[in-house]
Amino acid sequence: AVVRAIADEFFAGEGAREVPRTIFAVGDEKQSIFSFQGAAPDQFAAMQDHFRGRVLAAERAWEPVQLDVSFRSTTSVLQAVDAVFADEAVRAGVSGVRVRHTAHRRGQGGRVEGWPPVLPGEREAASPWAHPDELGGEETPATRLARAIAGRIESWIASGEMLESAGRPVRPGDIMVLVRRRTDFVDALIRELKRRRVDVAGLDRMVLTDQLAVRDLIALGDFALMPQDDLNLAAVLKGPLFGFDEDALFDVCHGRDGTVWQSLRWRAATDTACADAVARLSEILARADMTPPYEFFARILGPMQGRARILARLREEANDPIDEFLALALAFEMAHPPSLQGFLRWLEEGQAEIKRDLDQGMRDEVRIMTVHGAKGLQAPIVFLADTMQTPQPPRGLLWDDRSDRNAPDLLLWPPRARTREEVAGRIHARERARQDEEYRRLLYVAMTRAEDRLYVAGYGTRNAAPAASWHNLVRQGLGAVAEIFDFDAGGFAMADPWTGEGLVLSNPHTFAGAPATASEPAAPGTPPLPDWSRVAAPAEPEPSRPLAPSRPVSAEPATRSPLGDDGGIGFRRGLLVHRLLQTLPGLAPERRETSARAFLVRPVHELDTDEIDSLVAETLGVLDHPDCTALFGPGSRAEVPVAGVVGGTAISGRIDRLLVTPGEVRILDFKTNRPPPARVEDVPAVYLRQMAAYRALLSEIYENQRVECALLWTDGPRMMALDAQELDAYAP
Repeated sequence: AVVRAIADEFFAGEGAREVPRTIFAVGDEKQSIFSFQGAAPDQFAAMQDHFRGRVLAAERAWEPVQLDVSFRSTTSVLQAVDAVFADEAVRAGVSGVRVRHTAHRRGQGGRVEGWPPVLPGEREAASPWAHPDELGGEETPATRLARAIAGRIESWIASGEMLESAGRPVRPGDIMVLVRRRTDFVDALIRELKRRRVDVAGLDRMVLTDQLAVRDLIALGDFALMPQDDLNLAAVLKGPLFGFDEDALFDVCHGRDGTVWQSLRWRAATDTACADAVARLSEILARADMTPPYEFFARILGPMQGRARILARLREEANDPIDEFLALALAFEMAHPPSLQGFLRWLEEGQAEIKRDLDQGMRDEVRIMTVHGAKGLQAPIVFLADTMQTPQPPRGLLWDDRSDRNAPDLLLWPPRARTREEVAGRIHARERARQDEEYRRLLYVAMTRAEDRLYVAGYGTRNAAPAASWHNLVRQGLGAVAEIFDFDAGGFAMADPWTGEGLVLSNPHTFAGAPATASEPAAPGTPPLPDWSRVAAPAEPEPSRPLAPSRPVSAEPATRSPLGDDGGIGFRRGLLVHRLLQTLPGLAPERRETSARAFLVRPVHELDTDEIDSLVAETLGVLDHPDCTALFGPGSRAEVPVAGVVGGTAISGRIDRLLVTPGEVRILDFKTNRPPPARVEDVPAVYLRQMAAYRALLSEIYENQRVECALLWTDGPRMMALDAQELDAYAP
């Protein structure tokens, strides 16, 4: 409706300029696969007809242009796509016209293979008296297919298989495996690839709290918060972090007098496994309230060997969720108070779903993605894996859109098929037809992700796959254009191979360029880890506390104690004078006295009139003194923080006043001692060390300028310059 309104306004009336108006629209209904986001591919044709009518009625030119040139895929891949969608029934809902593609990449070799399906093997009759250990677990078809695909990829990389269009060997980043849904097949394939040392990106999307490795870490964190939770502690002991078997756990839990934690500690006196568990759990308890979440779990996974124990049980695929878990712990600390309890609650309530960007294979890793996630992406080699399953029938509420009749829309709760009446049956059939159309559009998108090679595989059950499944549609389409070959997975699966009849469609590489020869060496394998990687890192030394020149180790001399008989005015006056000398120079001279009195008269300072007058006179006397004019003038800065390392000593301080000119740097520090020393020789050594530290730091920054230091005694006032050579004797 919105688009129609825009069109009506577009063609109504005349514009301010006498220039013919034009419309340019581009789209491809064949790639509309996001119905859950409201995509309606049927509206593409409807709006095309609408605009065609309006344009022709306005006596303007209407030029429909078919976008049939592909810049992505080779001829073999495009021939396979055209053959699959040549059948009108398969094309229904995908395209209103015959699907024909023209390859821009002419002369570059391509290949399409249709593998026979992986089906369950014949099951041997088991003896009713067989012990459970004697009943060997049969590998599922999904696991067998995962091994075959991983074996094929491993053989390519190991043998230096050439990617002819690029003139180089195949790399892991050239390969994309597409699935309809994230099933056990994905986990099995990731596990197989990692076992064969093939770089793989892992899951493109995961619910972190569903991962077993993360559940183990959460359970350990829950124990640290509540050791009295017996069931949780039993799960922790049985998990990979401690590895108790059934007998050991039974001994700890059965017949105990108190909690499991108390029983474990009691048995630690005679059982080495319990003693080791108590030692590690006690350390975890001690750290729970003292360390932020990231540091807490990083120590468990690192120095306490937690990651190694988890990987020994759950294998390499547990690395990805562990890394994402630590990243979330770090992100939590940046936005929340870093408490363990807060992090675990935030994690459980959030049900964090991690979506990783696998765009365009930026890392040299095999990508495993859903077809929806791969929309807009491409890869030289694409595997279609779960092609023998079809979508489940629609089960949600049924919406009867009656916009074409003068009747209200109708919302129905879907009844069972056997009790479904005419209206519900019609609506259900319409929704199922829309679902099937999008299922076939997904196949179009999946096949057209391949640049050079496409491999169509599938795994099923003992029941025959539906006729409308991707696997059957591809085999039906390729049957007319491809050649039959004897498929044998034994050459690369290396475990439980299967054989059958495959289909292959290929065109040779005839490009005029000179690709690299097949003898080009393959990329070198990953070198072994050095010995130091298997040794625990030494404890980090505690960094020394930075030296603060304005707060030296020895006490600063004072004529009166801050808590003396004068009520502390001697100590407070120094703070107030510093504050006034920091802020008043930024004001116009005529406003300084008024502002100073307004600041000092505040009740919080508890000053009487004489004390205020004395402080104002002392401060303005400094600002008005001829020797101080430049240091408080334009370009000077107050309370300048400095930090650095001089002579191996870390220094951090704050300079009362700093003036930087092209030729020199002047450092000024205020002192409110009464009476002030008359000679430099009488200045306390602690003041000289302070100024020497400042001078050493600024000399590192301003290498080509002279650095001068001075003390300003506010009682007077009197400026005391400090000799550079004398300060060098006090430098850190």
